Amino acid sequence: MTFDSFLSTEIKFLKGVGPERANALSNELNIRTFSDLLNHFPFRYVDRTRFYKIKEINTDMPFVQFKGKIVNAEVMRANKGKCLTAKVSDETGSVELIWFKGINWVAPKLKPNTEFIIFGKPTDFNGKTNIAHPEIEIASEENILIAKKLQPVYNTGEKLKSRWLDSKGIWKLQRTLVAQINKNIPETLSQEILKKHNLISREEAYKQIHLPDNHEMLKQATLRLKFDELFFLQLRLLQVKGIRKKTYSGLVFDKVGSYFNDFYNHHLPFPLTGAQKRVLKEIRQDMGTGKQMNRLLQGDVGSGKTIVALMSMLIALDNGFQACIMAPTEILANQHYKNLSKLLGFPHLPPSEGAKIPLVALLTGSTKKNEREKIHSLLHNGKLNILIGTHALIEEEVQFKNLGLVVIDEQHKFGVAQRSKLWKKSQVSLGGEDLEGASVKVFVPPHVLVMTATPIPRTLAMTLYGDLDVSVIDELPPGRTPVKTVHRYYAKHPQVFQFIKEQIQKGRQVYIVYPIIEESKFMDYKNLEEGFELIKKNFPPPEFSLGMVHGRLKPKLKEEQMKQFAEGKTNILVATTVIEVGVDVPNATLMVIESAERFGLSQLHQLRGRVGRGAEESFCILMTDYKISGDACTRMETMVRTTDGFEIAETDLRLRGPGDMSGTQQSGILDFKIADISKDAQLLQYTRGIAEELLKTDSELINPENVPILSELNRIKKAKPYWGRIS
Repeated sequence: MTFDSFLSTEIKFLKGVGPERANALSNELNIRTFSDLLNHFPFRYVDRTRFYKIKEINTDMPFVQFKGKIVNAEVMRANKGKCLTAKVSDETGSVELIWFKGINWVAPKLKPNTEFIIFGKPTDFNGKTNIAHPEIEIASEENILIAKKLQPVYNTGEKLKSRWLDSKGIWKLQRTLVAQINKNIPETLSQEILKKHNLISREEAYKQIHLPDNHEMLKQATLRLKFDELFFLQLRLLQVKGIRKKTYSGLVFDKVGSYFNDFYNHHLPFPLTGAQKRVLKEIRQDMGTGKQMNRLLQGDVGSGKTIVALMSMLIALDNGFQACIMAPTEILANQHYKNLSKLLGFPHLPPSEGAKIPLVALLTGSTKKNEREKIHSLLHNGKLNILIGTHALIEEEVQFKNLGLVVIDEQHKFGVAQRSKLWKKSQVSLGGEDLEGASVKVFVPPHVLVMTATPIPRTLAMTLYGDLDVSVIDELPPGRTPVKTVHRYYAKHPQVFQFIKEQIQKGRQVYIVYPIIEESKFMDYKNLEEGFELIKKNFPPPEFSLGMVHGRLKPKLKEEQMKQFAEGKTNILVATTVIEVGVDVPNATLMVIESAERFGLSQLHQLRGRVGRGAEESFCILMTDYKISGDACTRMETMVRTTDGFEIAETDLRLRGPGDMSGTQQSGILDFKIADISKDAQLLQYTRGIAEELLKTDSELINPENVPILSELNRIKKAKPYWGRIS
């Protein structure tokens, strides 16, 4: 039997499974083949390596395992039915076993004078030690050998348990399968890597993860299997990055001309920070290499990413190309349009004839037909330099003349298919020659800059964006003071309302955010509808003016409410998280978040970023009930302690895990079976270093010793399509 045929064998052909159990395993745990079962790893282990004597057993012990003979067993009446009791003894004493369920199944097994292996939790009843519902099996030589091991515990499901496939049943299947491995597991690493990094073979790792001989072998098996997952992920990302840089041509932006210089000299609102200068230099170097730039720009809320993106686009313009920004919402697209228009020094479009000011337009779902047609025409003939928009940018009729730079804001809000459509909008082609010297046109993709205001922990960035070059703006512009954050309980609402009044009396504005729009029978959280009435009662007109926005409002009404607040016509904006991105009101100095325990750290940090955008001292108040979970307490404490987005992101990663943070359904990349990047950060960096070293010496993985590595990499590629070329 070959490696492939063994691992791809349908699970129904494993002894003890059959069609019905196979169907249940497939539906409940996605286990369809031998390989799937082998990769269904235990989530913990029970140490049963020791057998106790009965006289050693006491109720302080969590679990005990011992051998003893059944002295007698009888079914007795209990308060609400019946129970089965059995006296079991060894040479040191005796103890009582008791069952309230499964009596008809257990009772026939309890044959007197038969020795059993018993495992369970000692408890005290009427001054006597007993063990309720113990695991029990005949003390055969084989069972004693099995019982002496670290015993794995597996995830299962109710439907599987009804077919005797609880954790113990799954372990029995694993024992049957492991016994058949017999050199049927292919090695995926070179002998050099195995030897240099003291790794056991892959086959031995699978045996030891399911049937560990001892703690040390379990540790080695876990290390080897985690190493494989992280190493091949990093190898694939680095290889994609290397191939892209080596084979994909890029537009050469080697000029810095009047567009850039005019802006830098006449319109830059404040001196660039050191971090902004560093990032801009990295982007300029990328765009001048002749290879496609694929760069992630990370920067906390208010760090000045927009200025960097704009100046990057002006370099594209100076080299005769167009640029675009795609944002996930109309609010954010409008915000970009207004900010860029203001920064570039014109109130509306188009500018006067002959002015060296780039032509900028906004395209969203709300753009009127005649304006849309005008934009399409200007875009196609090259007169429109910068297009800002939402998903409308990827519509079929939107065609650029020579798109040179694509900026994607809050890129995690877009699916990879959406991003790929924009990536393909470029019609730029450069002259080249085929193998016979004939002239041909070569399609050249635009440079890509993806931005996020959601700080990403280094380990997650290395995993999700390991194929990208990463720039970080880790410095706030001068004049920005950190937002002061406090945690208050609901009983303090009167004092909070008083503080709101004080801020409004100073001419400031306030956000009050709720997690849900209306009362829910499923969730006991403060809701916007009731909250709005309470706030209206405490802040009555005409002294106070209130606005309200949420996801159910029609876009036009939502836009109007936002506009009223932005123009200072309303004092308080009551909202849901629709204000998380895209609202820039420097006069807003207070953010009150109701039922703050309902939000994740990343979302709380984003919401807090809506204030502190002006020169005045700003505040964020987190309101919760007294009773909140331990994780919620950690979130509140973290928000109060720090405004560092990257520190917050690291805590968020530990609390939520990588899947929740990144949306693995979209990335298709973090479906680890055993590794956990929030816990295995050091191993992730270690394997990346090994992958980098390997690709330096054998970028194609064609050396004979690397054949196993190439084979596994090709298998992974086939199983998981990758979208790395489009960021």
